[in-house]
Amino acid sequence: MLIDFFMHLKSRRLPVTTTEYLALLEALQAGLADYSLDGFYSLSRLCMIKSEAHYDKFDVAFGEYFDNIHGKNGVSAEDALKELLNTAGSHIQSGENLFDLDVVEQDALRSETRKEQNNDEQEEEKSAPMKGGAGNNPLGEGGVQKEGIRIDNQLLGNRSAIKGWDSREFKTLDDESELNTRSIKIALRRLRKFAREGIHEELDLDNTIDSTARNAGWLDIKMRPERRNKVKVLIMFDIRGSMDVHIKLCKELFSAAKAEFNQLEWFYFHNIVCDSVWRQNDTHVASHYPLPYLMNRYGKDYKLIIVGDASMGPTELTEPGVSYSHNHSQESGAVWLTRLLDHYRQAVWLNPEPERYWHLTQSIGMLRDIMQNRMYPLTLSGLEQAMKVLGR
Repeated sequence: MLIDFFMHLKSRRLPVTTTEYLALLEALQAGLADYSLDGFYSLSRLCMIKSEAHYDKFDVAFGEYFDNIHGKNGVSAEDALKELLNTAGSHIQSGENLFDLDVVEQDALRSETRKEQNNDEQEEEKSAPMKGGAGNNPLGEGGVQKEGIRIDNQLLGNRSAIKGWDSREFKTLDDESELNTRSIKIALRRLRKFAREGIHEELDLDNTIDSTARNAGWLDIKMRPERRNKVKVLIMFDIRGSMDVHIKLCKELFSAAKAEFNQLEWFYFHNIVCDSVWRQNDTHVASHYPLPYLMNRYGKDYKLIIVGDASMGPTELTEPGVSYSHNHSQESGAVWLTRLLDHYRQAVWLNPEPERYWHLTQSIGMLRDIMQNRMYPLTLSGLEQAMKVLGR
């Protein structure tokens, strides 16, 4: 039944509920889908997915579901769909619906609704003979014509169009997809707070016009400070060890942050922020900064962002002298982190490790407690949540 399809979507962490499931059944009862995979794919996505950010996960789950049926039962995806819809149709009470129609009636119904579309496709084929034809065009590829030649797409059987769920055209919209510099910049912009401060170096056009008019037409130029983002940000990056696999993502985050924030300071640590952090200078020699000095120099108006996978031995958090320390501190990493959070009340932790694996590492759970659950995955949705917290 369709309930298996619904449960498969839920298992792939898609936010589908019984409301969307009943909407799909109602649409099927109204005859809005046929027995083709393309038709069912479009209808099920329309009824069950409410955000473009989940389109890509739906495409993957849809393909997995019918591939699994094919692998287990040895039937084609089209045949599996027919059986699925017929089974579901037997549970939908109606006088006459798509599932009660025989094959001839189904073809008549589909031909009536698609008449105009087919006419348009025929006109397009005449003007573009290299395309279309459902595999019958002698110049096409993947169809029944022996003389068909490859133009562009991979072999898809007796079909000319790429399957929608295989094209992955919404991959970049996935809120859990890998970030790039542009998407990070967009997320960081939520933290902007503009103000006009400093030297008057920008022309104030509206005030100039008003002042000139009041001055009997004599030009009276007015200047104003440039509008700048006044947010102050302090970023600390965990480096070395298990963070080596996340270097590319951290570089993109750093590049986006430098472009978005005029007042940005950055430092490095290993595993857990302890008695000091460091920064590489021009000669690639690490300059260490004691944490008390750092908190004294950068005031409480700074917003703190800690970036790290939070994966380490639990004793680095709980035992003195175990964590990486420049001055061999006799206090635990948890104590130093708590001091840092007491100073910077607006603070978040960004974790590049996928959130679904967090429960496997004990230190991640411990750090989440210290951060008061202000740990977010380094994905688009996680970054947006973190910026909302910092912007409060």
